[in-house]
Amino acid sequence: MITPPDLIPFDGDWLSYEERIYQVFLDQFVRADVRFRGKSVKAQYRPEYNGKGFSFWHVISEAPDSHNRNDEDRIPDLRRCERIGWIAWAIRAASDPQSGVTWWGNRRGCNRHIVIWAEERDFAVVLAARSSYFLLKTAYAGIKPHRRQSFTRERADFWSKQNG
Repeated sequence: MITPPDLIPFDGDWLSYEERIYQVFLDQFVRADVRFRGKSVKAQYRPEYNGKGFSFWHVISEAPDSHNRNDEDRIPDLRRCERIGWIAWAIRAASDPQSGVTWWGNRRGCNRHIVIWAEERDFAVVLAARSSYFLLKTAYAGIKPHRRQSFTRERADFWSKQNG
């Protein structure tokens, strides 16, 4: 199994930590040539939040509850923050069947997504499928039981249709 990069632990100072993990995000994802199935994976910058790109804010934070979709109300999640370097790792590892990282496609309304799941590491990345590239949508760490169940079911359904 391919191991992910080291975690980036919170140092007690949010502002410096946010800058540090943002630089990791820029260096290891935005400025790197991250590809999935031959297509580039890009980050969305606008609308920016706190001087940083939209995708960054989405991968390090979560909604306060399932009914609140207001981006300004999102709350940083330290598990997501410390795993910021895992995003590019998971996307690249999904191409290796021996990595322990799996992927599948799903639909939410008219949107097509790719879910990349490092199940043993309790980490997932979601990409939005576009015609010629993928867009980083979000990432999850510490996957809750209901999401784990839906991931397991979606993955099995997707691959049974692909192989069936």
